[in-house]
Amino acid sequence: MTQLTGQPTTDDDVVHLTVPADGGYLAVLRTATAGLAARLQFALDEIEDLRIAVDEACAMLLAIATRNAELECRFAVTEDALTVEVSVPTVRGPRSPPSRPSPGRC
Repeated sequence: MTQLTGQPTTDDDVVHLTVPADGGYLAVLRTATAGLAARLQFALDEIEDLRIAVDEACAMLLAIATRNAELECRFAVTEDALTVEVSVPTVRGPRSPPSRPSPGRC
């Protein structure tokens, strides 16, 4: 089941999208991401970068999702920003986010 709900708050709009944790539904999340970014008048290359980032984050989560899990995506839309959070129940315990290389290191 795919569910899309908008819940306005005092400062922004929040859109929650819940889809089965299956790669076949990533296109739904990519499309929602692009639509919301377009609403903020992001440039086409920025929209594509954001779509790719959301797709990659979801793909990493799907690899560790529990069976029959649902992937939850939360989009917070403000006048000048789009914040995206994705989550899914995992077969492993909570994990720290991957570390980023320090400046000057690859």
